Amino acid sequence: MQAIAIPRLLILETSSRTAQVALALGGQLCSVRRLDEVRRHARDLAPATAALLAEQGWRPRDLQAVIVSRGPGSYTGLRVGIMSAKTLAYAAGCALLAVDTFAALALQAPPSVSCLDVLADAQQDKVYVQSFVRLANGWQPSSELAIRRFADWLTKREPSAWVTGPGLRKWAPHLPAEVPPLEASLWEPQPASLLRIGLARYRAGARDDLWTLEPLYLRPSSAEEQWQGRSSQGTLSQ
Repeated sequence: MQAIAIPRLLILETSSRTAQVALALGGQLCSVRRLDEVRRHARDLAPATAALLAEQGWRPRDLQAVIVSRGPGSYTGLRVGIMSAKTLAYAAGCALLAVDTFAALALQAPPSVSCLDVLADAQQDKVYVQSFVRLANGWQPSSELAIRRFADWLTKREPSAWVTGPGLRKWAPHLPAEVPPLEASLWEPQPASLLRIGLARYRAGARDDLWTLEPLYLRPSSAEEQWQGRSSQGTLSQ
């Protein structure tokens, strides 16, 4: 597929509580639609996407790429978002581009912040956490994505690091006074941040595989863990 100078892009963000669908022309967002927590299923994303395309006068075949957040985040939301992105990219015959959600969140930090920890809730008193530093060429991860107990992260964190991410909806009240959070409006990933990363990947020629792209998980969902536990108990009882 030949790239064009100003690509038409669809953006799906379903990792957080409020899903967002957006259209962009190159680096410029054209329109954004937010779906509430109970309306981020495939049956809701498709009509929202169709409505945005119609408002813009675009057909699905006019798209050059679908950009989608791949997590970490809500298991259900990510699965729905990535499944929808794969389906749309396949139907439109366009590129599929996944964006690490924590990298998008780091982009939202104000210029005064140079060291940042991004958190998402991992349940059972644990958090997903990844650290980032601002270098001359932009934000770069300074640690691998990991699941850690919240108390362990607090003990071992870089003292100069600020903190952000959807995990603060639960954990912000437990932060000591010396741990500075970004303002709450920056805790959730925004289409503009996904666009910056996704567009850079598109222009660099990067593409993700329709058949192998998966959400960024470090462990099974709670439902999968319960099923595995039942299976193990059944095996032991035999």
